[in-house]
Amino acid sequence: MANTSNKYILGLLALLLTTVICMAFSLGKNDDFDLAKQEILLRKIGHEVLLHAGDNTSRVLPVKKIAYNEYELRFEDEFAFQPDSLIKIISRTLAKDELATNYMVNVRSCVAREVIFGYMVSKNQSNNIVPCTGRVQPKGCYLIDIKFESPMISAAQKNYLIGGLPMFAFIGLLLFRAAKTRNRQKDVQITGENHFKLGNTLFDAQKRQLVLGETQTELTFKENKLLAIFASAPNTIIARSRLQKEIWEDEGVIVGRSLDVFISKLRKKLEDDPGVSLVNIHGKGYKLEIIEPNSSIL
Repeated sequence: MANTSNKYILGLLALLLTTVICMAFSLGKNDDFDLAKQEILLRKIGHEVLLHAGDNTSRVLPVKKIAYNEYELRFEDEFAFQPDSLIKIISRTLAKDELATNYMVNVRSCVAREVIFGYMVSKNQSNNIVPCTGRVQPKGCYLIDIKFESPMISAAQKNYLIGGLPMFAFIGLLLFRAAKTRNRQKDVQITGENHFKLGNTLFDAQKRQLVLGETQTELTFKENKLLAIFASAPNTIIARSRLQKEIWEDEGVIVGRSLDVFISKLRKKLEDDPGVSLVNIHGKGYKLEIIEPNSSIL
């Protein structure tokens, strides 16, 4: 039964983890806000390039998406550019985009679409490839292609997953505690109509007797009735009012201290078994704790 319970918990945890991951990736690679922000930054690059070329009147044409994570900047008029300045403009602008850490830039001629100038920037600067920086390119019709490396996981997805971890851990803890409680309750085995196995102790409610190894301990009528209530609901808080009502209701008068006295006597008769403990839950009642070997109650 314990193995079945453990498999059940692992199955639930796996299902929860799968759900969190699926929901994170359902945010997907089509985050409209991030794409819109990226396109604005690309248009800003086009604007800065024209200004540096001395052109403050012609238009930067709409950014064209030519592949996944690859964009093309187009211009209304011809312009000249210096590679060093182009690199600085693009680097300074893309620094505002936390996702744009690795990218490749190619400047192409409009007609033949040949690469006039190109370079690659990496988060690890030692991997940067920037050739031909000192050569000024003459005035002409140019297209600027910028291709971003696709992240394995986006910032939004990462935040979602990290934010979901505390919830996942909390639910896992609840499931784990519930399973521990079920396992502890299974330690109380009903071996017959009036026989209970409490830890290492056999409780015979019919004979009003506790058996631990070769030691037999007799119970009074009220002790027996009291322990039978606890044995029927192990690791569960039993309210004082319920215990008083069920034990003393036939006598007509309930004395508050009487319950404490009998609990104390019963606790003394169970004290030789380290796996069984009668615990006082302040303001609520009592609980018969069945402690597993080499473990403690959570």
